[in-house]
Amino acid sequence: MRSKNALVWVVVIAAAGAALWKLSGHDFMAAPKGPPPAPAAIPVVAGAAQTQNVPVYVRGLGTVQAFQTVTVRTRVDGQITKVLFTEGQEVKAGDPLFQIDQRPFQAALEQAQAQKTRDEAQLQGAQLDLARYQKLLPTGFQTRQQYDQQVATVGQLKGAIAADQAQIDAAQLNLQYTDIRSPIDGRTGARLVDLGNFVQASQTTALVSITQIKPTFVSFTVPQENLVDIRTNQARAPLEVEAYASDDKTLLSTGKLTLIDNQVDTTTGTIHLKATFDNNDERLWPGEFVSARLILATRANAVVVPAQTVMNGPQGSYVYVIKPGDTVERRTVQVASTENDRAVIEKGLALGDRVVVEGQYRLTDGAKVNLRQADNANAMAN
Repeated sequence: MRSKNALVWVVVIAAAGAALWKLSGHDFMAAPKGPPPAPAAIPVVAGAAQTQNVPVYVRGLGTVQAFQTVTVRTRVDGQITKVLFTEGQEVKAGDPLFQIDQRPFQAALEQAQAQKTRDEAQLQGAQLDLARYQKLLPTGFQTRQQYDQQVATVGQLKGAIAADQAQIDAAQLNLQYTDIRSPIDGRTGARLVDLGNFVQASQTTALVSITQIKPTFVSFTVPQENLVDIRTNQARAPLEVEAYASDDKTLLSTGKLTLIDNQVDTTTGTIHLKATFDNNDERLWPGEFVSARLILATRANAVVVPAQTVMNGPQGSYVYVIKPGDTVERRTVQVASTENDRAVIEKGLALGDRVVVEGQYRLTDGAKVNLRQADNANAMAN
């Protein structure tokens, strides 16, 4: 009986011990646990740092200005009888624009010519009389007074003929002014006076404006801090200027710096510059706002990566560099400039370093990556 009770107590104690073992986190029936699974590799797009010759820009906002602008006005009074151009037309210097009624001016010219003919006839008669007086003067049949009066008459008629010629010249000039022609090569604007209107030289009414846009100017300003470098480099050779559209991405044209103003604007601390563009394709239009980029110098063999490669943090700019074994290292870099979606790296990267171009927002230092497009040339800066 005692042995049977002892056996029961042994079973109870064993069961209690097993329960305590399981409650303490140990399961002698469970399989032993292994190490935790490795995190999945993060897909990224990779590229390699390249070296390029990168321009050093000085930026400024500017406007396009016509090379020449002429406001055409009448120089004589009269009625417009012809309009010989269409609005917006390309014209050359000397091309006809307007015709003013010529009849009054033609009549004035003919009248002046007739007056000269009459005075020339009178002069001819007076000169013949003077020659006779001169022959008779030694014989006493003609007095000195009459002779001198005839000399004065010939002089008066000569003066009258000179005045007649001046009247003829003025009449011919006025007649020419009735034929209004373009003084420059350029493009016409809107017609400001219609056919049949009476115009007067004393009024300031414009007939049409003509602008020359080939070549053309871009006028812009830059901070005065760049003045010394601009003048120094301009003295060596004319600096190039690139004109971009308002989106600051579309290149419109390339020209040369032709003016550095003679003083700094003290109210804004800027210097006024002007560049000349051939503008043969007419991509620059007078009055247009543009973004001007003055190429101050060229940084040779600069290390560049796509701009989206560089990220900013509390410690400054950094990139993720791909190491052997497809892990990444977070590396601090010094960015010299960012132009045309490419970042120029002054310190921190070398030629050929593989960097993460896309997908870096999920990365941490030492993370494993899956290179979807490793060293993809399309991901790099052009």
